[in-house]
Amino acid sequence: MTRHRLHPAWLVAAVAFVALVGAAGFRATPSVLLHPLHAEFGWPLATISAAVSVNLMLYGLTAPFAAALMDRFGIRRVVAGALLLVALGSGLTVGMTTSWQLILCWGVLVGLGTGSMALAFVATVTGRWFVHRRGLVTGVLTAGGAAGQLIFLPLLAVLVRDHGWRMAALVVAVAALAVVPLVVWLLREHPADLGLPAYGAAEVVPPTPPAGGAAARAVGTLAAAARTRPFWLLAAGFAICGATTNGLVGTHFVPAAHDHGMPETTAAGLLALVGVFDIVGTVASGWLTDRVDSRLLLGAYYALRGASLLVLPGLFAGTTEPSMLVFVVFYGLDWVATVPPTVALCREHFGVSGAVVFGWVFAAHQVGAAVAATGAGLVRDQLGDYAVAWYAAGTLSIGAAGLSLLLRRPSGEAPVARPVTVGRRAWSYRD
Repeated sequence: MTRHRLHPAWLVAAVAFVALVGAAGFRATPSVLLHPLHAEFGWPLATISAAVSVNLMLYGLTAPFAAALMDRFGIRRVVAGALLLVALGSGLTVGMTTSWQLILCWGVLVGLGTGSMALAFVATVTGRWFVHRRGLVTGVLTAGGAAGQLIFLPLLAVLVRDHGWRMAALVVAVAALAVVPLVVWLLREHPADLGLPAYGAAEVVPPTPPAGGAAARAVGTLAAAARTRPFWLLAAGFAICGATTNGLVGTHFVPAAHDHGMPETTAAGLLALVGVFDIVGTVASGWLTDRVDSRLLLGAYYALRGASLLVLPGLFAGTTEPSMLVFVVFYGLDWVATVPPTVALCREHFGVSGAVVFGWVFAAHQVGAAVAATGAGLVRDQLGDYAVAWYAAGTLSIGAAGLSLLLRRPSGEAPVARPVTVGRRAWSYRD
């Protein structure tokens, strides 16, 4: 007998998508809070950007340990705890009075929380639950987290303008809390727990209990990967990716546009539009990753991003010109399109350790983002504008394209998905 039903992997992916979007709100706040915090407390932009850098750094450095913790304690516990940390950090900011409190709440607590739900979470979910359509699902989940961050911007900008920055922080805290019950109720750990294979796999594979502690596994995986050339090429390229997205554009686009006379709400709307096109670009990138050499995709993405950033300084104006809209569409399609091929390359080169290795590659992404966030703030404080930061980012992106093309295809063949047979029943899972 052949029966058709929706594979539970799609429900897990849907819950993961909602969780990533729910945690994305605080990722959107730096752009709209830089000037309000500067106006209220008198802190230099470089000081506020330093808190952003701590957030971005911990966001990345937490990822590999979170991936190992998910293997040891389960996805559900780690993600629920991460959302609670995001809510706590966001909620506590409303009472802060000094810059060190900003660094503690905004940087440390939220950095740890969002880092536990970073792209290593995406790699873990897709690695456990999908064989077929893995690249596409990676693209969709990545788009959910990144685009959710940007789509929150108009709402947060309006809240800051009409009700103050504290109301925006409270809304983010409530949004993160609201997702926790859904995660606890519906986020499953392994397909084998349901007696099923992963989507597109040929047989049920019981999860292998991790050996040793989560921290030891994360560090041991890094030590092994760091002895290989592909790891450093991927890490260097992804560090530049972080510098040219979250660190620079995600943090400083709104203040840079405001420097040229554009209202912050309008600039935030443009950045949200980047998020809309990011959804299209990242999902398309996931689809292409299942079909095209990932090295070539990364090379193209980084080169095109570099070209767009090199022309950006000449596009800023007090109003939204057509040329800026062209940039927003073009850059949005490329925002995190790099993630699906990078995840695929980590899995190709490092096998079952691919999710943890990607966690370390993502840590490099966030180190790059942190350096760019602080560096661009210093450039603005010292030179009075961001032009040098945009030109440097464009040049680095073109360099990342070259690094990606230096990767070699690993030996061996990818597994081929076959029809699934469980017991006496043959199940064909629909999409």
